[in-house]
Amino acid sequence: MKKYILIAALMFSVLCMNVTAQTKSYPFEVLKTGKGKQAILFIPGFASSADVWNETKANFEKDFTCYTLTMAGFAGVKPQPNVTFEHWKTEIANYVKNNKIEKPILIGHSMGGVLALAIAADYPELIGKIVVVDALPSLSALMNPSFQSKENNDCLPMVNQITAMTDSQFYDMQKMSIPRLVENASKKDLIIEWSVKSDRKTFAEMYCDFSNTDLREKITTIKCPTLILLEAYFVNLKPAIEAQYKNLKTANLQYANKGLHFIMYDDPTWYLEQLNNFIK
Repeated sequence: MKKYILIAALMFSVLCMNVTAQTKSYPFEVLKTGKGKQAILFIPGFASSADVWNETKANFEKDFTCYTLTMAGFAGVKPQPNVTFEHWKTEIANYVKNNKIEKPILIGHSMGGVLALAIAADYPELIGKIVVVDALPSLSALMNPSFQSKENNDCLPMVNQITAMTDSQFYDMQKMSIPRLVENASKKDLIIEWSVKSDRKTFAEMYCDFSNTDLREKITTIKCPTLILLEAYFVNLKPAIEAQYKNLKTANLQYANKGLHFIMYDDPTWYLEQLNNFIK
């Protein structure tokens, strides 16, 4: 009798673990599309929606299983606590492990590209390849060569400043900043809309934490092939860019022919050609 009770208890434990795995909450929403043995996981940039990858996904869904993320608090997705770069990085890696996604290709834009770098650095056996779309190991260091990340960075002043803005003030701020990031006029309003639909506290906390991120040493541990796609202007800063990536031995740096930060919108033909050559 004791034997059967033990077996029943073990079965109940396994069932509970399975239910927990299925219901675990991650700090992002995921849309799964396409079909194929090889998986691609798309990570959007700061305050962006998964929709930023629509045209890219359409190019790959026939042959690949695509997992497209929108981070919690961005572009209308419900916010969650613990808004830190480290937490988001860890939970994306946990999602890959818990869902048994075999050696996925990570494609990340901007902040999403830095998350891809961090995941590949901390979990070098987990990832097959990464594509970094217009991102650097330390953006702050590009603007300030003496930059060093702070161990206990105080984000409260920025949170207070951003959350104190009226809706119209925040909209005006985004309306001024987004045209510096994209030339494609048909996409400007869409990107602004994602920003203004983002949770203001999440926006401020992640902007502050991401600005304090420095992966220049950490990327030494990345083993997988890495494609770095950079906006056209960065070709003028080649020595500084290459210095940031000097510890990433698998890096293949390519500079766009035209456009700004949203390369997928501003130089789409070149962008897809680079992806196809690297992935397919």
